[in-house]
Amino acid sequence: MEMHFIFSDKVVLLFDFWSVHSPAGMAFSVLVVLLLAVLYESIKVGKAKLLHQALMSLSIPTSQQLIEEMDQDSSGSDSPPVSKTRLRWFLCHFGQSLIHVVQVVIGYFIMLAVMSYNTWIFLGVVLGSAVGYYLAYPLFSMV
Repeated sequence: MEMHFIFSDKVVLLFDFWSVHSPAGMAFSVLVVLLLAVLYESIKVGKAKLLHQALMSLSIPTSQQLIEEMDQDSSGSDSPPVSKTRLRWFLCHFGQSLIHVVQVVIGYFIMLAVMSYNTWIFLGVVLGSAVGYYLAYPLFSMV
């Protein structure tokens, strides 16, 4: 395997069945990798947006919220009370963990595609990252 970037329309990407042997196949593969990079950037923004919303919703509770939680916790139940804030935090954290796993998997797929040392694939990843950043980050400021 070549250990430098080459311009070629023949490459095997990620899996044995993704074997490219024609210019049309290379164009399609570049498009798929470009869309993966856009998806990666979008997931990054979505994760940051979720974190921002979680921090805003889990901010310091008002005195009225504290009184309501204490009233609910002190109601006559034998089981230990679980506050809504903790449950919300757990669900937010669980959701962010799942999104992080998806982001890592897509990131490694993109990295392995670049490690094919095909210049067209590399340019698709770079262009996809640029387009993804350009499209996704304005959405984050709309929150």
